Amino acid sequence: MLTDLVVALDIGGTKIAGALVDGKGRLLVRVQRPTPAQEDAETVMRAVEAVLHELALSPLWGRSTAVGIGSAGPVDASAGTVSPVNVPSWRDFPLVARVCQVTGALPIQLVGDGVAMTAAEHWQGAARGHANALCMVVSTGVGGGLVLGGRLHPGPTGNAGHIGHISVDLDGDLCPCGARGCVEGIASGPNIARRALEAGWRPGSDGDSSAAAVAAAARAGDTVATASFVRAAQALAAGIAATATLVEIDIAVVGGGVAGAGDVLFTPLRFALRKYATLRFVQQLTVTPALTGANAGLVGAAAAAGLGRRGAAAIVGA
Repeated sequence: MLTDLVVALDIGGTKIAGALVDGKGRLLVRVQRPTPAQEDAETVMRAVEAVLHELALSPLWGRSTAVGIGSAGPVDASAGTVSPVNVPSWRDFPLVARVCQVTGALPIQLVGDGVAMTAAEHWQGAARGHANALCMVVSTGVGGGLVLGGRLHPGPTGNAGHIGHISVDLDGDLCPCGARGCVEGIASGPNIARRALEAGWRPGSDGDSSAAAVAAAARAGDTVATASFVRAAQALAAGIAATATLVEIDIAVVGGGVAGAGDVLFTPLRFALRKYATLRFVQQLTVTPALTGANAGLVGAAAAAGLGRRGAAAIVGA
C-alpha cells in the first residue's frame, strides 16, 4: 500500500540536502547542492529551490503531505524565518514563505538543525525508547534539542535545547552570540583545534589542522592534543549536567563530526560528567554516540514535520 511521504530539507553552511522520506525513515529520493554561503540571499535561495525542483521531478512527489525543514540557526519557527550564523546574507530570511512558493499548500514545519537531529535520534537512533533526552550536534558549532515526556520539544521558536550557548565559563572568551564562555566556544571542532595550536600542537606533514587531526594526535599519545579534547569534554559535561538537572533527562546523545573522535572525546566526557551530575536524580544519566549518521538532518526534518501534523506517536516514537 502506498504511504504518505514528507519532503525534508536539511540546510547548513556547507550543503543543502533534500529528500522524500517515508514513514519508516527511508530516503526514497535524495538530492544535494553545495551551499553558496558567502553569496547574496537570493543565490542561496536558488540553491534551495533547485533541490526542491529536482525532488519534484520524481513521480513520488505527489505522495508528499508535508514539508519539514531543519536549518542552521538561529531559526524563528513562529515567524518562519532563519538567520544562520554561517550564511551571512540570510538574516530574518523568510524561508518558510519562500519554500511555500515552490511546494504550494503543503504544511511546513521549521526547526533548528539540532532539533532535527534530536527528532531523528528519538525516532531511529540512540534516544529511541527514552522519554526524556538531550541530543547534540558537536561539529563546527554545537547545537542540540530536547525530548521531554516522550515528545520533541522544539519550543516556540524551534531553538529549545540549544546547548551550545549555555555559558560554562563565566569569565571565558567572548562568543559571537554575545555571551562569554559558551559550550560552543570550547567544544566545537574549530575551537578544539585552535586551542591545541595555541598550546603548541603542530599538524603533521599534510598540514591538516582540523579537530579530526587533533583527535588522531591525541589517539597517538600527544599530550597537548589530548588536553584540548579533555577541555572540550569538560565543557560538554557541564552543559549536559546543567540540562539534566533542569529538566531531568536520562540520556545525552552526542553526534556530529567531533563525536567521530570516539573514545578521545567520550572517555573524558563520561569521567567529567560524574563530577558535574552529582545530584541523586541525575546520577544515572548516560552519554552515548548518535546512530543516525549523515542523514540525521533529513530524517529528523521529516520526523518534525510528522510531529507537527499528527502528534508524536505518528512518527517519532512509533
